[in-house]
Amino acid sequence: MPSPRTFLQSALLALALCVTLAVQGIAQTEIDYDAWSDLAATAEATVESGDATDAQLESLRADVATWREEFLEGTKVNAQRIATLQGQIDALGAPPEEGVEETEEISERRLSLESQMAELRSPVRRAEEAYSRANGIISEIDSKIRERQTRELLELGPAPINPALWPQAAESFLTSVRQLISEFQENWASDEKRAGAKQTAPLALLLLVVGMVLLLRGRRWVGNAVQRLRDLTRHGTGVWSFLVSLGQIIVPMLGILALSRAALSTGMLGTRGALLLAEVPGWAMIVLGVWWLGEQVFSKTHQTGLLPLTQAQRTEARINTRLLGVMLVAFDVVRSIAAYEDYNSATSVVLTFPVIVLTGIILFRLGVSLRKVGAADQLDNPDGTDLAYRLRIVRLLGQAAMVVAVLGPVMAMIGYTNAGEAMVYPAVMTLVVLGLVLLLQHFISDLYAAVTQRDEEEADGLLPVLAGFLLSLAALPVLALIWGARVADLTELWAQFREGFTFGDTRIAPTDFLTFALVFAVGYGATRLLQGGLRGSVLPKTKLDIGGQNAIISGVGYLGIFLAAIIAITAAGLDLSSLAIVAGALSVGIGFGLQNIVSNFVSGIILLIERPISEGDWIEVGGTHGTVRSISVRSTRIETFDRYDVIIPNADFVSGRVSNYTRGNALGRIIVPVGVAYGTDTRKVEKILLKIARFHPLVMLTPEPYVLFKAFGADSMDFEIRAVLSDINEGLKVRTEMNHQIVEAFAKEGIEIPFAQRDVWLRNPETLRQDKGEVQVEAASPPEADTTESEKPARNPIPRTDPAATSDPDDGEI
Repeated sequence: MPSPRTFLQSALLALALCVTLAVQGIAQTEIDYDAWSDLAATAEATVESGDATDAQLESLRADVATWREEFLEGTKVNAQRIATLQGQIDALGAPPEEGVEETEEISERRLSLESQMAELRSPVRRAEEAYSRANGIISEIDSKIRERQTRELLELGPAPINPALWPQAAESFLTSVRQLISEFQENWASDEKRAGAKQTAPLALLLLVVGMVLLLRGRRWVGNAVQRLRDLTRHGTGVWSFLVSLGQIIVPMLGILALSRAALSTGMLGTRGALLLAEVPGWAMIVLGVWWLGEQVFSKTHQTGLLPLTQAQRTEARINTRLLGVMLVAFDVVRSIAAYEDYNSATSVVLTFPVIVLTGIILFRLGVSLRKVGAADQLDNPDGTDLAYRLRIVRLLGQAAMVVAVLGPVMAMIGYTNAGEAMVYPAVMTLVVLGLVLLLQHFISDLYAAVTQRDEEEADGLLPVLAGFLLSLAALPVLALIWGARVADLTELWAQFREGFTFGDTRIAPTDFLTFALVFAVGYGATRLLQGGLRGSVLPKTKLDIGGQNAIISGVGYLGIFLAAIIAITAAGLDLSSLAIVAGALSVGIGFGLQNIVSNFVSGIILLIERPISEGDWIEVGGTHGTVRSISVRSTRIETFDRYDVIIPNADFVSGRVSNYTRGNALGRIIVPVGVAYGTDTRKVEKILLKIARFHPLVMLTPEPYVLFKAFGADSMDFEIRAVLSDINEGLKVRTEMNHQIVEAFAKEGIEIPFAQRDVWLRNPETLRQDKGEVQVEAASPPEADTTESEKPARNPIPRTDPAATSDPDDGEI
């Protein structure tokens, strides 16, 4: 289990190695295969003997990995020239079959090209063979080291709860303390040391005062400044408060450095004291960093708390976080002393066991707090939606921390100290790393809100989400190092990432896909910029209508994306010729499965070229009326007059019947029907209706409106006003206004607008009886309604009435 300080050093080394491997370019020089053969033979013999230490194996592995990088670059030698020769050979055609002679000129040319190809591929083949051997040696070394790590992790040592080991452990620790005090007393007894201390006393006193002030008051000063920033309501206060809060680490750290310098300047510390004091800044950095992280994640103010907990729960979580920081340092202090004093294994496990137990207890309590995240909200809304995904992850981490907090000390108690340490302290450091990731995600959201001038509730945009995702990915190698992965494991993953995989005769590496994505993103962005320039500056100054402008912009977009994809494939060096057979086999099935999509795509291209409809047109398709809002390559969006959208496939516009009411202009005809009672002067009605139509401001006088005497209806004489409007989109308003004017004009002229009347005859009315009595109602039946013996009288007939009808009970007519 690496100490926190060792872990930080390993993380920095891993980052440096990854950056170096990412940017280094191996020069295309001649590879010394003789030197490689000697190194490979030595490495294979060392691994086989099994006598080398882990440090020796790691050093040997690093040398082999360096050679492997050269061999990987060697496999790319003459790649362009080989591709050119292969194209020339393919141009000559396939070799003739047996019994078929080839012309002498082509045969000689083929032999010459094949000879050149063999010569160019010779160093590539040798590099591939050496690469394979180096890869195998590295795999053997990694397997050997992992076996040793596993054996050490599961090694059963002395049980720290064995009382027989306690006296020796206590005596060893007290001896170390006495030696530390003895060294200080020896220095104090020296006149020379005391004289030197007197000379540096003013400087030491000044550093002591400054260090104490910064250490005791610095955090409070910075905390007050952060609180004042948080009380502000302007945008960006979250960013500034975060940056200022870093002073809670920097200011006390300066105080620690001043105190350390003051103690060293006296010269009174012995060898042990000086070694321990040299580690104090690192330990202080761990404590202050963990304290600061706890203050930020479990903040006192509810608005800035990153996890939904009650005030009491946040206070308890802050206390436990501070104690965990102290326990991390205590564990490193005990291990440092044990390493310097060279304690035996029994003494080491006895001294570290209390620290492990205390750490487990604190970790368990923090896990309980994390398990309560969002519990208050669930109680307030038991029927509400599930917890957010992030909160569910936090709860799961809390539960895992509780399990590890119990299992780790138990393993250490029975003698598996290494396993216990490898469970408890990586769990603590994992929570620290994940808390830092959560805090940085919140900071990026605040920064995005400050830049875009948005509220915190609206700051969850795409960029903060992507940034949070990248932070999570960056945390993965750090977590791997925490849980025992070696730096070599990370570099091996990177090497495999660079190597890629072989598909046919082509090696495809993930870096090729990254290159493809980068070049395509640049091409896509340039296409969007060009479309924006055309839409905003160029096309509005032309005489093209909106439909033509949209067609040009869409065409430029499709062409730009296509060219960006082709350029990106070329830049990445992807040879897709080997995929032609697979693509041909899949094209048949894909063609059947996607034929509707392809049909809509082609129809969309036709719509953009022919432009039978344009955005803003009033159309009817499939019985649906609406206004065209957008035309994409697959479908067209129509907004109906009821204000909802209808997505119609483009194939319906090409193969079906479409009515466009406003294509080219907004002119359109309306028809207003009206009926008058029989006996009305029809000429007078015609004049009134024609006057109403002519005097409406939206009715065109060319062509002139017309009044049609349509027919003699069953209840009225039917007329129609037929008029052409300058804007057919106002048709409903015009119809409504004309109907109002018709009613007013007819009422003024005494013209009746009839309505339908109906006569209802009751068959066998004698079945109707009064509520009280047996008197039958006699009714005269019409002559044509004679009944026969086979006809049954109607039961409980319900008379239908009309507002204008009268009733006469004597004849049965209503």
